[in-house]
Amino acid sequence: MKNDEARGGTSTALPEGKVTESRVAAAEILADLRRGELVDAAMQRHSIRLDWRDRRWLQELIYGTLRNRERIDAVLATRVRGGLARLDADLRDTLRLGAYQLLYMGSVPSYAAIAQTVELAKARHGIGAGGLVNAVLRRLDRERDSLEDPAATAVDSIERLVLTYSHPRWLVMRWVERWGEAVAEQLLAANNREAAVYLRPFGVELAELQKLLDESEIHYVGCELVPDSLRLSSSVNLTELGAFKQGFFFVQDPAATLVTRYASFEPGSLVVDVCAAPGGKSLELARSHVVIAADRSQSRIRRLAENVGRLRASNVELVVMDAGSPALRPVTSVLLDAPCTGTGTFRRHPDARWRLKPADIAVSSAVQRNLLEGAAAAVAPGGLLVYSTCSLEPEENEAQVEWFLGEHDGWVLEPPPKGAVPEDVLDGLYLRVLPHVHGVDGAFAARLRRRR
Repeated sequence: MKNDEARGGTSTALPEGKVTESRVAAAEILADLRRGELVDAAMQRHSIRLDWRDRRWLQELIYGTLRNRERIDAVLATRVRGGLARLDADLRDTLRLGAYQLLYMGSVPSYAAIAQTVELAKARHGIGAGGLVNAVLRRLDRERDSLEDPAATAVDSIERLVLTYSHPRWLVMRWVERWGEAVAEQLLAANNREAAVYLRPFGVELAELQKLLDESEIHYVGCELVPDSLRLSSSVNLTELGAFKQGFFFVQDPAATLVTRYASFEPGSLVVDVCAAPGGKSLELARSHVVIAADRSQSRIRRLAENVGRLRASNVELVVMDAGSPALRPVTSVLLDAPCTGTGTFRRHPDARWRLKPADIAVSSAVQRNLLEGAAAAVAPGGLLVYSTCSLEPEENEAQVEWFLGEHDGWVLEPPPKGAVPEDVLDGLYLRVLPHVHGVDGAFAARLRRRR
């Protein structure tokens, strides 16, 4: 099998000192994350030369390392003289990659995990770094059967959760204060599960898409929250499927689909999606509306255009525009899917938990208020503004709605039509989807009606 050494982690078929492309890419991706890049963009750029199986292996390595970083650090810290903090940040990440392969990736032989990580350290930091990595990983390999769970010696319940589920302490404390320890633990555990891939049929009926997937021997199951979505139950290279190339589906988590169903804009109305990229909600709305999909980033609009073109979604118009001051005549239907901290999507973006800082919630909230003001100005009297986020934080969700209503007398919060979404994703008049409750991404939405 081509590149089996990269996927299985063995190095026997490689020249001495040669590091597999997948591991070189992993080190470069983590370096990009330290510089502030998002994991999806870094993964896409550095895996472009790999086949899909190698990309899958690389994703497991990167995502797994990020999801278990705190536990890995606790194990490594007692085996690095002077502690991890004394090491260069890039060398720390190299060690983390090696430790993850040793402790979590059963498909990778120990000798390959060690030898490849040593060579990677040498290539990036010299012979001395290679020697340090060799000593630490060999000791870890010898002692792995007797390793003590770091959480077993935690000084308090917060540290136990931090070490068990590898989330920043400040965020764990915040969620425990909000939900209590038991519920917070359920959320932390949900964040560490691999996110499923859901397909939305487009231009074809569900039964026709199912038939096409069956012909390609793709395994899938249904989705209780969104009955006309399909959840893939096996790994597959979607871009190679005939149904993908023909534009018969796009990928969308049920939480995002539920936002559009909760919105329930008047059928046939013109909908302006003012923060549209990456575009899934615009495509979903395009089933029964003409959609103006706007975003201030030209590069994000270009990526959205690729998907629109593949699906032949002729009723989606793309516009580069700042949602804070939209150049629009008032319309009756506006969606503001606001940029946010994304705490409801940690399953898909495990880098976000380490990138996020406490002050970011306040910064995000300030940006959202500006966008709400801009989006509201584009809504005609009698029209509907739907505000949504993929955050779990009240400052970005209900607090924003309460602030907006307090500042704008002519607006009211109203419920969705009965039956628009399942009752268990409604919290009063709000849409609230929770990873630990519903098993999908987190989402929040509110329907704001302009009375005058």
